[in-house]
Amino acid sequence: MGAFKILSRNLINLRIQLHLSPQNLPSAVKNLRQTLPSSSAFDGFNSFSHPWRYTHCRTLILESLSSEPVRLHRLSDSDSGIVEVHLDRPETKNAISKDMLRGLRHAFESVDSDPSINVMMICSSVPKVFCAGADLKERKKMTASEVHSFVTSLRSAFTFLEGLPFPTISVIEGAALGGGLEMALACDLRICGEDAKLSLPETGLAIIPGAGGTARLPRLVGKSIAKELIFTGRRVSGRDALSIGLVNYCVPAGEAYTKALEIAQEINQKGPLAIKMAKKAIDEGLEGDLESAMEVEDECYTELLDTKDRLEGLAAFAEKRKPRYRGE
Repeated sequence: MGAFKILSRNLINLRIQLHLSPQNLPSAVKNLRQTLPSSSAFDGFNSFSHPWRYTHCRTLILESLSSEPVRLHRLSDSDSGIVEVHLDRPETKNAISKDMLRGLRHAFESVDSDPSINVMMICSSVPKVFCAGADLKERKKMTASEVHSFVTSLRSAFTFLEGLPFPTISVIEGAALGGGLEMALACDLRICGEDAKLSLPETGLAIIPGAGGTARLPRLVGKSIAKELIFTGRRVSGRDALSIGLVNYCVPAGEAYTKALEIAQEINQKGPLAIKMAKKAIDEGLEGDLESAMEVEDECYTELLDTKDRLEGLAAFAEKRKPRYRGE
């Protein structure tokens, strides 16, 4: 029954996508949309009244989407406001190819323009691996200029990820290597399983981390530890990653998603405008001295004073009930 609910929810999301952004759909689904007999995407789906036709249609759509290396999944009901980005290239252990990079950029740009999203999780659909880094087989065929262009684009994508206005959480089970770890570093929080292996192994290939690793790692764990990890390319276990501050939580293997969702749900219950202002105040405050950080904090606080959410929070506290925030 749980699997059926997930399939049905995916179908609903696709129906919305068919209606709102058909230009972003896989070609197989575009072709299917063109065959619908009514003027509305919703009416077209409703016209598949026969159970077999509906099931066949749903199966075709899901199979068409399953080949995408990056997929968006929006949670619903009480978890509405949480979105998941799923990495799904099992044949390469989620190695980042040109196609996967395009998928990441599209996913990040899609969520950035959606005001209903309060928190995002980056997960792997491939068991026991988060992301193995760059697709070296593809890179071997590139010229030096093509490699530089690709790495520049990857760095830009992760910078975009870091700048998303809401909290982001990477869910790490298994290997997070090279570009995979750099993607996790661009997130606000990192949750890993005990079997996680985290590493920036680029110096072993006679290069350096090029998608933000040399900039973000020392800011997270300190200069000396970052230098050791980058100079040696040493793989860090989940427990060691926790001890040096590389991850926020290390949980038993296979439970990283559960812990990450728990944190996402806690964030999702808070005032969404307040969470976004808190992220902005922290990120921008760290760029300057303490006095400048205080000024940023004051600006962010002031923006919240006239919001409906702030008044709702006060009313809920006085009435001893759960607040109903609307992001207004």
